Amino acid sequence: MRWLVRVAAGLVAVVLLAVVAGFLLPDTYRVERSAVVNAPPERIYPLVAAPKRWPEWSMWNRRDPAMAMTFFGPESGAGAGWSWDSKTEGKGRMTFLTADPARGFTYQLYFPDYDSTSTGDIRFEPQGDATKITWTNAGSVGRNPLMHYMARFMDRMVGPDFEAGLANLKTLAERR
Repeated sequence: MRWLVRVAAGLVAVVLLAVVAGFLLPDTYRVERSAVVNAPPERIYPLVAAPKRWPEWSMWNRRDPAMAMTFFGPESGAGAGWSWDSKTEGKGRMTFLTADPARGFTYQLYFPDYDSTSTGDIRFEPQGDATKITWTNAGSVGRNPLMHYMARFMDRMVGPDFEAGLANLKTLAERR
């Protein structure tokens, strides 16, 4: 019986230590990936600034073709957006905040299951006949110390999706 009390006390100590350590971890994250596309910004912009075009290149849509999507606002640019509900990708809403065909756009993501909001952008940087596209997303996971652990791994979790999406976008833009 004594060993059971020691094991239980040890488990409680480990959990408490993990919670305290979680409070010490940063609650913010930033994910950024870039790709060079052999196309001008004018050819890339329509593919990224129109929510209805994202399923053509976004990994999130490719992972769940049955994703329920609802579009709102204008067809493209500032105010355009969509919400989704997916068994694999969760629920969310993306709204384009600003848009410039020569420089890219900014967006806001909202995930109701976590009551979490993040912001990001897709920027264009002309490089001769090509364009460097940089996709960034940054946010906070809130005050929950266990979510602070998630912030540490956000780059590893989301970064590969950005890389694959940019590769798909490159293929699509260069095909035209």
